[in-house]
Amino acid sequence: MTLRGPSRSMGGVSTVDNLSERLEFLQGTLEVLILRSLQLGPNHAYGISQYLEQQSGHEFLVDNGSLYPALQRLLQRSWIAAQWKTSPSGRRAKYYRLTPHGRKHLVAATSRWQRFVEAMGRILAPDRIDRIRTRPS
Repeated sequence: MTLRGPSRSMGGVSTVDNLSERLEFLQGTLEVLILRSLQLGPNHAYGISQYLEQQSGHEFLVDNGSLYPALQRLLQRSWIAAQWKTSPSGRRAKYYRLTPHGRKHLVAATSRWQRFVEAMGRILAPDRIDRIRTRPS
């Protein structure tokens, strides 16, 4: 999964202008995002990918080479379950759903991520840097 840098649209397909601006995500991030997407209900892989892209304001691009291995890891951990169904377009698709074990993990992981984001915000906040520099010795 990558974070898009500045992008532009070419015939409905977004492209990354500067590939060096693509960022790799921390280990486990994609799994948590997949679990969050399935909290809303069962979905197929393409639907999960689209949800993540749309909810991130088109900043997160999840390629199949990252998505399917992550789905397999989640299945192995019993955090999700899968079932073949017919999609609204009439095609067979594997639908994934969140299990009770996965829901429990999502709650814990969400809490950890919120603490992580808050800590990063405290460290990166410009006003915090200014306060540290102006603190009397």
